[in-house]
Amino acid sequence: MSGHSKWSTIKRKKGAADAKRGAIFTRLAREILIAAREGGGDPETNFRLRLAVDKARAENMPKDNIERAIKKGTGEDKEGGGLEELTFEGYGPHGSAIVVVCLSDNRNRTVPDIRHAFSKGGTMAEAGAVAWQFERKSYFSFPSSAMNFDKAFELGIEAGADDVIDNGDTIEIYGAVESFKTIADALHKANVQPAEAGLSFVAKQEIELNVEETLQVMKLIENIEDLDDVQNVYHNVKMSDEVLAALENA
Repeated sequence: MSGHSKWSTIKRKKGAADAKRGAIFTRLAREILIAAREGGGDPETNFRLRLAVDKARAENMPKDNIERAIKKGTGEDKEGGGLEELTFEGYGPHGSAIVVVCLSDNRNRTVPDIRHAFSKGGTMAEAGAVAWQFERKSYFSFPSSAMNFDKAFELGIEAGADDVIDNGDTIEIYGAVESFKTIADALHKANVQPAEAGLSFVAKQEIELNVEETLQVMKLIENIEDLDDVQNVYHNVKMSDEVLAALENA
């Protein structure tokens, strides 16, 4: 996962520059809807919803949009009933492995869209063909300005984290799926707002490609991410500083 938080920061900057605010709000609303549907509409008792709402507020999503998404999730507003989470697997250029998580209200639309996107530089795979190369992990990322690394390390370990990584301007915390709520609660208590928080697919072993090859993989991933139903895309390619610089300037 080297470079994950830096690449996420670059994507947010590029997204804002490209006026993709509407698409960002749509994805945030879907996260809120699913969280509310699974755990109820109270952010104080539903930690996944609390984090989704916090993330939406950090992106300046209007309060009415947030409340509407919660009501769709709890069933007060009937429009959100058909949304489901779908996971797809595939191969990118140069032997890269890719996992795509979608939230969709129409499987018959989403599946061909994902298959078509993969065909532009990769291949869609059967379920289980790629996922074995990843582990499901709790993942948190926040600015190092919110908490210094020593305190973050202590907080993470006490909350059950497996690893706490200092990336300079950001800090990442990884843990078992079961530790998600404990870590989330610890960060909330410390008044630390994660830039990213959720259950992530983390590559068991990253592959190293040269800059040109990595950019080819990232081009495919960006095309997949542009699809409306896509929430997150995970891969096993190491993101070097050289690659991140090239992506930022692309």
